Parts: sequence; C-alpha cells; structure tokens
Amino acid sequence: MSNSISNKDLKKSNRLERIWLLAKIEFKLRYYENKLGLLWALIKPLVQMAIYYVAFAIILQVSVPNYAVYLFIGLIVWGVFTESTSGMIVVLKTKKYLYEYSNMSKLDIYISSQLSIIIGFMFNLVVFVIALYIDGMSLGINTLWFPLVFLNLFLFSIGTSMILSNLFLIAKDIKQIWGLVIMFLFWISPLLYHYERIAETLPILNYMNPLAGIIINFRQTLMYNLPPDLKLLALNFVHGIVVVLIGMIMVKKIGSRASEIL
Repeated sequence: MSNSISNKDLKKSNRLERIWLLAKIEFKLRYYENKLGLLWALIKPLVQMAIYYVAFAIILQVSVPNYAVYLFIGLIVWGVFTESTSGMIVVLKTKKYLYEYSNMSKLDIYISSQLSIIIGFMFNLVVFVIALYIDGMSLGINTLWFPLVFLNLFLFSIGTSMILSNLFLIAKDIKQIWGLVIMFLFWISPLLYHYERIAETLPILNYMNPLAGIIINFRQTLMYNLPPDLKLLALNFVHGIVVVLIGMIMVKKIGSRASEIL
C-alpha cells in the first residue's frame, strides 16, 4: 500500500516538475532571446497605456481618477487573455512533438503554456503595485480576494484557448476570425473608460462578457480596496468552468485525433 502511494506521489511530482520546466523554457524563449529580455513583458503594456492615456485622458478628457494606474491593470489583465488565446490557437501544431514523442498529455501542455504567460503577468503585477503606491494608493485587506479573481482569469483564458486550438484543427480560418472577436471584445470591455458607462448604455454586457467582470474585480480588489462584485465573480466562475469543460471535451473528441488531422 505504501509503495503504491509513494509511486503515485512520485508520478504526480514528476508531472508537476515537467509542467513547470516546460513553462519556464517557453517563458525564456519568449523573452530572453531578445536583447531587452524580460523588459518586453513590461514595455508593451506601458506603451499601450501611454498611447491610450494621451488619446482618452488628454484629448478626449475621460474623467477617471488615477487613470494611468486604472489603464495599466486593465491592460495587463487583457494581455494575459489575448496572449493565451491568440498564442495558443496553434499549440497543438507547434507542440505536436511533445504529445507524440513524450508522455506529456495535451492538458499538461495547455497548463504549461498558460503558466509561461502568467509568469510575465506576475512581473507586471509587481510593477503595478509599485505604480499604485507612487500614485498615492495602496493595497488593502480586500487584496485577499485576489486569488479568486485571478483563478477566474486563469480558467476563462485556458478554457477559451483549448476551444480555439481544437477548432483550429477543423478550420484554420478560426485564427483570423478570433482576431476580429478580440477587437470587438476590446471595445466592449471596461479597459479605457469606467464600467458605469457600459452599464448605463448596455448593462447586459457586463454579465455577458466575462472579461468585463474579471477586469472590474481586479480593479475593485487591487486598486480600490473594495470587495469584488460577488454576482460578477460567481457568474465569471460559471463562465470559466463551462469553457474549461467544453475545452476538455473538445480535446478528448477532436484533440485526440490531432496527429492525424495535422
């Protein structure tokens, strides 16, 4: 019995090590081959923030307090979702050698790819906290809600990625279609302006668009030291769990034939 348990623990340990090792390798390949290395993880959201700040705060005069920090947290959350989904559409093609010639499962490959993106997000999160204090704000007790809000983002991102990567096996056009969907989601998410403007115009969007709720709750817990909107939090968990379940079914039904299709 003890041998059986120890073997199971060993297999689990080896699996986690492989996932983490692959995530670190992918992260290093993404950034460390460039001269600026990890700074690229920060440069992109900072440049985006500067552009949108000039366009919306200075030219259009959007009145949102602490607008630079407000933009930054929204953009780094958005970055996780877009990097995960757009980057992992072709993961079953680019990582074909892993599931064909090693004992890594497709689910492990998805998790490791997602983790490699999360590493960059955590780096940006540290910069956000520093910017928060520079801007005269600070973290509070409601930061304890962060793990749940973060889990929302993780589930929705990886679930959507699994669905898209399996659809790619059937229709390569999904890559182009998703680019248009991302553009649409960008403008109906509360990234550049306060979510109350969306709520007043089209209130249903905050509940139909999971990213809206996730961004709102990131700001509530990290920026404003307020508890998350529990209705949105619960609904986002439903969204996340549903897309993960659909993704896992698709991996089983379609992804199992990935080698043949590709």
